[in-house]
Amino acid sequence: MPETRVLHDSVDSLLAGVEHREEMVTPGKSGARLERVFIGGEPHVVKYLDVESDWTMRAAGVPGGATVELWFRGLLDELPECFNQPIIAVARGPVSALLMRDVSPWLVPATDEVLLEEQHERFLDHMAAMHASFWGTDRDIDVVSARRRYTELSPAMSAAEAQRGSDALVPRLVGQGWPMLAEVAPLAASIVVPLVHEPEPLVRALAQTPQTFVHGNWKLDNLGTDDLGRTVILDWENPGRAAPLSDLAWYLAINCRRLPRSKEDTIASYRAALERHGVEVGRWWDTQLPLALLGALVLFGWEKAFSGYDDELIWWEEWAVRAAPLLG
Repeated sequence: MPETRVLHDSVDSLLAGVEHREEMVTPGKSGARLERVFIGGEPHVVKYLDVESDWTMRAAGVPGGATVELWFRGLLDELPECFNQPIIAVARGPVSALLMRDVSPWLVPATDEVLLEEQHERFLDHMAAMHASFWGTDRDIDVVSARRRYTELSPAMSAAEAQRGSDALVPRLVGQGWPMLAEVAPLAASIVVPLVHEPEPLVRALAQTPQTFVHGNWKLDNLGTDDLGRTVILDWENPGRAAPLSDLAWYLAINCRRLPRSKEDTIASYRAALERHGVEVGRWWDTQLPLALLGALVLFGWEKAFSGYDDELIWWEEWAVRAAPLLG
């Protein structure tokens, strides 16, 4: 663990040693701006965190950005050694910024290609390693609340973004997709939509099951594998205390078209990995799994609706039906 964490009070201070700067074009949908910079001849990346331009920051509600808060608390230093966490310094202010080693050559390509099975299994193993390392921790890991996490992609968020005149694509699609869910999957909508507006029953039910530190945005665009086999991990959009299976459910939902194995096999692989890393998987699993999968549909039901009532949506609907009695 590093002895010190550099926390600058301005972007100018953060970039004092930069020799060259150039804008980067990225596939990101948050509105965040990236630059490639060179320090001592070595490439680095700067990510600017501006609440005025980044709708995900507004949704998370963490002043300065969730990643900056993780850095400030030292939580990123405590990740298992199987991770390559590239942030080396942070500036905190009206516009925050992250200075990172350039890990772009190792990131999963932003394509529609199916992920290699070996890499898929490694991501699951390392996810489990992170969850196991923070299992039962008394560290202050409450960064983004569960309620905030489950309302990030809600009609309320979409309406708020429209009211402020935001031109971000995802909030517009969220506003279009939620009404569609009731048309294409009325049974799923009857369970999910009330929770989209008020997630407290889901939050309360999940809180009765084991909690750990979660990444909150485990999608392939944020992951990679370096030359040492470590998982590169970026964009801590919704980190905090949560059910570990909520990370797995997010991974299943947002990466569904690129997974090399079935959702059932993926769930089994994660469970086996959690056990390998010393976590006892007992009776809590059968409660947390359906609730976490329901939570993923609370986040992504709008997106699933765009493809109609297909096998993908049917799978999630079936889990929502299983979870409904567990809400109390």
